[in-house]
Amino acid sequence: MRIIAGSARGRKIEAPTGENTRPTGDRVKEALFGILQREVPGASVLDLFGGSGSLALEAISRGAERATVNDAQRDCTSLVAKNAEALGFGDRIDIAQMDWKRCLASLAGRGAHFDLIFLDPPYATDLAQRALEAIGTQALLADGGIAVVERDARSVWQPDDLERVGLEAYDDRRYGATWLSFVRKRQNDEVTT
Repeated sequence: MRIIAGSARGRKIEAPTGENTRPTGDRVKEALFGILQREVPGASVLDLFGGSGSLALEAISRGAERATVNDAQRDCTSLVAKNAEALGFGDRIDIAQMDWKRCLASLAGRGAHFDLIFLDPPYATDLAQRALEAIGTQALLADGGIAVVERDARSVWQPDDLERVGLEAYDDRRYGATWLSFVRKRQNDEVTT
């Protein structure tokens, strides 16, 4: 794996070994950051199912201000720390090792808000859906912020259910077997005069 663009362009990062993680491929990552290119500079980023931290590290390389990377597995969080230090980003990354629900509750308890939230949980689960519902309920997405879900066709994806927590899915892009689904806060339906 490598950083595709920005201050650390071309630098290699390590990925966790084993079958518990599935790093985002370069093609999908390049497409994702091409779509988000205007949103990244100065952004506060959350990578909730972080793995190697590839998405957060790419965002920092491209100008994001800070990133929080969470993963429940110790080998992943250790690898995130190692990758961040190797790239010189150690002072701009906060690393958490906990269940995604505890992580979101902890961040909400501190009043955190994020401009970009990346959700890349195991495929064929409902974790992204459940995490987005918690993100909406706990108001973790900043005004104008975007959450991105990486999923496959087997993943539970019910975008209409997000409306009840103040979020809306507004775009889906397919790259081979991988889907990127984009979510933002719902716009106020009332028109002020």
